[in-house]
Amino acid sequence: MAPSQSQAPSREYQVKAVFLYNFTQFVEWPADAFQKEDAPFVIGILGKDPFGTYLDETVKGEKLNTHPLVVQRFSKVEDITTCHILFVNTLEKNVLENIFAHADAHHILTVGDAEGFAKRGGMIRFITDNGKTRIRINLDAAKNADITISSKLLRLAEVVSQKN
Repeated sequence: MAPSQSQAPSREYQVKAVFLYNFTQFVEWPADAFQKEDAPFVIGILGKDPFGTYLDETVKGEKLNTHPLVVQRFSKVEDITTCHILFVNTLEKNVLENIFAHADAHHILTVGDAEGFAKRGGMIRFITDNGKTRIRINLDAAKNADITISSKLLRLAEVVSQKN
């Protein structure tokens, strides 16, 4: 799915793009999340792309250790072969269940901004309130995917689980 070249993303999605980039600094993936030492670190977008080229520009030339950051877009979960952070832009319940199962098996940090995203099994949900973007983190979902979230990031977040 190609990004919209003609329309700049809203300020809200510019902020969220920077958050996605910053998550690379505060989250640890297991070594087997990368096929080789210099494999790209993939930030994926599933569904409609609200970022335009802004996310690409944000990560251009950046690396996580030896892994160059790249952005890829996916129209369905079956298209995802390699991905480390996945922004999910869909609300379909059965699709979310497939995404979360795939994410657990492949060590993918799932991020979204849909109502109930974290409580339904997503790892990080963006919440925009009075022009401020906050995050809600489901630690259980991250642990299921063998992903460790830094205490520095957790201090900024509301932590939830699927149990409550």
